[in-house]
Amino acid sequence: MDYILRTINLSKKFIDNEVVTNVNMNIKKGEIYGFLGPNGAGKTTIMKMILNLVKPSIGEIEIFGEKLNFKAYEILKRIGSIIEYPVFYDKLTGRENLELHCEYMGYYDKSAINRALELVNLSGIDDKPVKNFSLGMKQRLGIARAIITKPEFLILDEPINGLDPIGIKQIRNLLKMLSKEYGITILISSHILSEIEQIADTIGIITNGILIKEVSMESIRTDHTEYVEINTKDFIKASYILENDLKISNFKIVDNTFIRIYDLKLAQKDISKALILKGIEIESINKKKSSLEDYFLKLLNGGNINA
Repeated sequence: MDYILRTINLSKKFIDNEVVTNVNMNIKKGEIYGFLGPNGAGKTTIMKMILNLVKPSIGEIEIFGEKLNFKAYEILKRIGSIIEYPVFYDKLTGRENLELHCEYMGYYDKSAINRALELVNLSGIDDKPVKNFSLGMKQRLGIARAIITKPEFLILDEPINGLDPIGIKQIRNLLKMLSKEYGITILISSHILSEIEQIADTIGIITNGILIKEVSMESIRTDHTEYVEINTKDFIKASYILENDLKISNFKIVDNTFIRIYDLKLAQKDISKALILKGIEIESINKKKSSLEDYFLKLLNGGNINA
């Protein structure tokens, strides 16, 4: 299999604090890899190690089939990135910042600047200094800078921070297009799991510096569990009826409001009828499938970790 990125037993320790432990990531060429984990899990540190911004304590990184070292300048030229919040020369315009970036990257294609600004919906900002940009505009400019040289590998750390719903949708469509039409491999972290669910081919889940799962989204969708969700304030009484009258034991209570029934031996209408006849007020009852968020939280809680 053709991998753009492989990490082998990658670890990082700051003094006595090990923040990344024996991480083995495998990112296939052309895929979008969603990198998920709670705050402080180690996502940004790993991305910085991949970009040679932080030196690993132990382990190896292979990019494009070559081992990464501190002289791997040619490898890094083939990568675009945003790590944390993008930084610019505030007194310069967005276009001038991109021109400077192209200069030190040795990329001399002025039409690429227009194209990058157009792709992130920042056309027509030539006279506006970056210091007057909103957070969302700076994020868009950061993405433009990351893609302007047409990289083979794109590393994006929380790229939709500060974007409104319209902006988030635009960037989502842009990333899909870059992957599908240009074959760019994308590693993206985000705390908005519903966005990752819509674009990722594979996800990696990390917590406390340990990569606990790498799995394809296709596999997650195939294995998604169907359940009936009941919204009721009488969840204690309803739970008693489910267990004792209907002999349903495989359910759980969520947020003291919802009951999720995973044992589907009874039809939804029969469950509803039985509860109503017992005086339970039901606000809603629906059949659903578990989401990526459900899968994510289940993995974390399975490891006795609070998300």
